[in-house]
Amino acid sequence: MAFSDAIFAIIITLLVLDLRVPDVPPGRILSGLLNQWPSYVAYLASYSYVAVVWLNHKAAFNRIRQVDRGLHWMNLFVLFSTALLPFPTSVVSHALQEHNNTDQRVAIAFYAAIGALLCVTWLAFYHYLARNPDLLKDQAKDDFFAVERVRAIAGVVLYVLAGIVGYLVAPLIGLVIFVLLPIFYAITSAGLYQLRVTRRITRHPPPPP
Repeated sequence: MAFSDAIFAIIITLLVLDLRVPDVPPGRILSGLLNQWPSYVAYLASYSYVAVVWLNHKAAFNRIRQVDRGLHWMNLFVLFSTALLPFPTSVVSHALQEHNNTDQRVAIAFYAAIGALLCVTWLAFYHYLARNPDLLKDQAKDDFFAVERVRAIAGVVLYVLAGIVGYLVAPLIGLVIFVLLPIFYAITSAGLYQLRVTRRITRHPPPPP
């Protein structure tokens, strides 16, 4: 867990490095900052996404009793795909500031592809745990991971749709969807659903050994 948390911290740091002081003449700093709005929106979308991944990671490992080699690899795949996020974030930010419609469409599609890939690695992670229930704590052997697999599949579909809409219709629509998706996943992973699972475990503690 310490290794994973360190990776998430590095990813967050890399995201903020794309926010720079604008290179503008004296007296134009405000307009320069305002013109960099794509960087702020892209940062918000990716920061929120990484935050949700971290919350999901915590929620999953709180239900895991032990880790085997296979689960280590699944975790590394999740970290691998998450670590890619600063790259498409920078691409989207640059493309939207250059005002080239073709580049903007490609950038949005590229970001969507990485977002979908991250959901695929989560799907593999949850599928592995569902197939190996012996790795889970007794109180966690419910339908949690089955539900999470459905959410991962939904993520793949939604990011692909966002990429298609951003590429074929309007890049800004795709960008807005990228900002909204982490909000949805934050609510469903750490909001009411998470509280319901926690209450169920609290009310039905495992029997003493």
